[in-house]
Amino acid sequence: MDSYGTDTVKELDQTSEEEYATQSKLIKEFITIPSIDKAWIFNSGSGPQAMVAMSQANLLANKRRKFMLSGHISKESSNLSVNFHWAPFPVEMTGASAFVPSPSGLKLLVVRNPDDKESSTKFEIWSSSHLEKEFHIPQKVHGSVYVDGWFEGISWNSDETCVAYVAEEPSLPKPTFDHLGYYTKDNVGLDKDIGSWKGQGDWEEEWGEAYAGKRQPALFVINVDSSGEVEHIKGVPRSISVGQVVWSPSSKGSAKYLVFAGWLGDKRKFGIKYCYNRPCSIYAIKFRDASSGSDEPKDNAKEAFPIHNLTKSISSGFSPLFSKDGKFLLFLSAKTAVDSGAHWGTESLHKINWPSDGKLSEIADIVDLIPVVNCPDDGCFPGLYVTGLLSDPWLSDGHTLMLSSYWHSCRVILSLNMLSGELSRASPNDSDCSWSVLALDGDDIVAVCSSPVSVPEIKYGKKVVDPAGRPSWQWLDIQNPIFKSSEKVTSGLSSLEFKILKVPVSNVSECLTKGAKKPIEAIYVSSSKSKENGICDPLVVIVHGGPHSVAPCSFSKTLAYLSSIGYSLLIVNYRGSLGFGEDALQSLPGKVGSQDVNDVLSAVDHAVEMGLADPSRIIVLGGSHGGFLTTHLIGQAPNKFVAAAARNPVCNLASMVGITDIPDWCFFEAYGDRTHYTEAPSPEDMSRFHQMSPISHISKVKTPTLFLLGTMDLRVPISNGIQYVRALKEKGVEVKVLVFPNDNHPLDRPRTDYESFLNIAVWFNKYCKL
Repeated sequence: MDSYGTDTVKELDQTSEEEYATQSKLIKEFITIPSIDKAWIFNSGSGPQAMVAMSQANLLANKRRKFMLSGHISKESSNLSVNFHWAPFPVEMTGASAFVPSPSGLKLLVVRNPDDKESSTKFEIWSSSHLEKEFHIPQKVHGSVYVDGWFEGISWNSDETCVAYVAEEPSLPKPTFDHLGYYTKDNVGLDKDIGSWKGQGDWEEEWGEAYAGKRQPALFVINVDSSGEVEHIKGVPRSISVGQVVWSPSSKGSAKYLVFAGWLGDKRKFGIKYCYNRPCSIYAIKFRDASSGSDEPKDNAKEAFPIHNLTKSISSGFSPLFSKDGKFLLFLSAKTAVDSGAHWGTESLHKINWPSDGKLSEIADIVDLIPVVNCPDDGCFPGLYVTGLLSDPWLSDGHTLMLSSYWHSCRVILSLNMLSGELSRASPNDSDCSWSVLALDGDDIVAVCSSPVSVPEIKYGKKVVDPAGRPSWQWLDIQNPIFKSSEKVTSGLSSLEFKILKVPVSNVSECLTKGAKKPIEAIYVSSSKSKENGICDPLVVIVHGGPHSVAPCSFSKTLAYLSSIGYSLLIVNYRGSLGFGEDALQSLPGKVGSQDVNDVLSAVDHAVEMGLADPSRIIVLGGSHGGFLTTHLIGQAPNKFVAAAARNPVCNLASMVGITDIPDWCFFEAYGDRTHYTEAPSPEDMSRFHQMSPISHISKVKTPTLFLLGTMDLRVPISNGIQYVRALKEKGVEVKVLVFPNDNHPLDRPRTDYESFLNIAVWFNKYCKL
């Protein structure tokens, strides 16, 4: 384990080795449950075929093991039954960074990024029976391909001859010095054996957390049909970081374009991970395919075409997607986040009519398809909260779009009719589980469904139409192809149940908007066995980070583990969370450390009043802003919690603002608007930051607290937690600290996840006997 506990030896003396051994065996069973990541459906001569991409924690390698499972789908029209005939074993995609099937499903692109900065990136093209081609892209052409995050983008063209993708641009030249220390213009004649070296060159801004060491994302096209030639698409200024590339529709006589999202970073690149408030636009640039027989002279092949900004009138545009008929371009927008300063907000969906002749000067105005919802009526659509769109989200009619979005404390599948504008819920209306669409099989849906007490399962939605012509989906269970949970997991989950509590907010101010006065939600997870003896299990209060994110009713391996060993959970979605409308979300900025703290305490008091919790056995757990709330709660309510655990917590905004990759977050959450931001905080700013931070309440803290910190964290640098830890030690509060030297903000590498929650469980057991 690459982690160090400051008091590990002492803790092992106090806690029996048997408990560590027992808990370690059980948590491993939960940590190694596979995840269902993506799926594709292809129609072949023998019927639809399914491909499911999955991953699983590999504790020995401390990485995620990726594998692919395929199967044939058969349907019985007489009884609407559907059967998935899965291959007997999955195929591990060893060393694969990404795998992307071609539109026809006849080819599979596998990308293998190098483990070091000197090796080549590999592109493999697989057919149904063998490896067709393999291309090695040296570092002088480009660095690693971006395969996750904002800049992810790998797209086949329609005839499957070229792939557009985003990768690190080649390294900028660096100064070279000979063995005497003299600058030289190039490497010619230098003998490395006697001590020549390359200088550092100019420092360049990076995109913060998770992008440390990553070079500027740039756009490339590789010809996979024959030569493997790679073209670096010129004409995109270095001030624009590109991602999410797609090809324009292919039509005879019209120009072919690469359409992509671009983020501006000319002055300062703030951290972009989890931050939707970075200005971005949808761009297009013409692509000349040398193999297309174009009349353009070959001498112009490498010349830069002009870049077109298609969304100048809106501050945010990303996830470009063309309609099935190619007549319009869809995109998502986080304009509420960009315009307000919140790191995430209620999104909107828009379209642009795409000119049939490819003349972008004739692009029409932006049309709103799903507007921002400020204050949803009870039971009604609360607004759009989407992380992205499927590459092919269209039903067979070509105008019905399927997508997944948060709806209060659940994730649901939505159906949008582009012609009528009708938006409806495709996943069951009476389900409190979370649903996500994986792929479409014609008009039917392949989805994944889970809850806090049930592992992810594949579901199949059969489309049915009522007499009025309105569609709905009949949901069927699918034979579980993936795994059978171990007996320990099955036993641990068998007695668990959950429900969503509506919690009235306290201290409702008249100045609040209507949406900010509505009840919050908290997910309560408990064992039915605890009710048999009338004694409540200890309660762990879970507070999510962000603050503008949400804890959905979906399966969490680590939280399910805590539930299985005898803890009830209260997972609080305080005001400011996603899924409840923009009014509720925007009510929190400027009031962090007070409104969110009061919401959590209201939820705890509500659970106690309902007889769901024993007030003498309550614990609190959170990370990032959830750690901010955890450390606030043990300071503002020092008698409420018998133990606490904080993962990379925000403890002192005043010391964080100068070293975090998102200093604007500190200003926005402290002041409630973006106008106060400055690179040089004033004494008044620093005073406000301190007053709103958990460290201002440290004199009252007495709760034993476990801290889990990542050395590589750029979002909440480790010094923030260490300062708070030292202050607690100074006043005699019992603490334990685990530091993970190679982890950044999420603390989500397999061993880190495993060791973190093993220690959390042992820590909680020590102060709250089961």
